Amino acid sequence: MFKVVVNDEEQYSIWPADRPNPPGWHDEGFTGEREECVAHVDEVWTDMRPRSLREALAEQG
Repeated sequence: MFKVVVNDEEQYSIWPADRPNPPGWHDEGFTGEREECVAHVDEVWTDMRPRSLREALAEQG
């Protein structure tokens, strides 16, 4: 089993469900088989730019 994890920059990854999250990452809330988790990440992570970059570009107008 795997889980989907996300960091403060809203970047997604999958991680073995039975292991502690790497530093800086927290559970996104989805668990399943590897392929299911990858499909979920593909569905929800539509903008690959880190959050800080998206915010900086939005401020520039």
